[in-house]
Amino acid sequence: MIEELKAFACQLADAAEKVSLLHFRKKVAVEDKGNPDWFDPVTVADRGAEEAIRALIDTHYPEHNIVGEEFGVKKTDSLFEWVLDPIDGTRAFISGLPTWGTLIALKYDGVPVIGVIDQPYLKERYLGWTTGATLNGEPISTRACEGLNNATISTTDADLFNANERPLFDDILGQSRLVRYGMDCYAYGIVAAGHMDAVIEAGLQPYDMMALIPVVRGAGGVAVNWNGDAPGADGRLIAAGDSRVAKQMLEVTRRLA
Repeated sequence: MIEELKAFACQLADAAEKVSLLHFRKKVAVEDKGNPDWFDPVTVADRGAEEAIRALIDTHYPEHNIVGEEFGVKKTDSLFEWVLDPIDGTRAFISGLPTWGTLIALKYDGVPVIGVIDQPYLKERYLGWTTGATLNGEPISTRACEGLNNATISTTDADLFNANERPLFDDILGQSRLVRYGMDCYAYGIVAAGHMDAVIEAGLQPYDMMALIPVVRGAGGVAVNWNGDAPGADGRLIAAGDSRVAKQMLEVTRRLA
């Protein structure tokens, strides 16, 4: 059944792509969701892509749960749950930058077992599951890195860390070799493919992170929260290609008050 569901997850990404690419690098109206702390944009591309994904799930697996950024929760009694972010990185999308992606995850009994990070403009589709990961159908794996002093790390925006989190990020940054900003979900695909070593984030929602976990883990990496546990409600995520880098990062983040 896993092969059937992997193929279906890719079918969902195909459906989202048809919508998102209609609007990328085009004139598109941008709304602000009204978050009091930061600009939180949404467009017709976000909503249309999620509608396309949901329509296919409702047709082929109507018994499955759905959690999506734009249209909320569909609750059933199934152990299967699709978690959707139709455009992760809407700020990049509206700026014409190809670092956004469509995130599609399938959880079984609370555990993410399939993940898709799809960047359709670059024609890159990262697919991960419990025992492997691919980029456009070819196997990928994370790279070895002996420690933070040799690591390239990433975060979307350092200003998204709160007052307690920021000093810990700064500590990790100070130990690392190189940092890259503003890559949203694309950074996790790059880690999974062995071109960077780690990503650290905070303030994430489940739809921001569930698809990333099977991709990174399937490629041989580590994906945990800042305590080293399964990522979840606290919104904090560490993804590392080498467990030695993850261990060093956790030595810092576990100090969080």
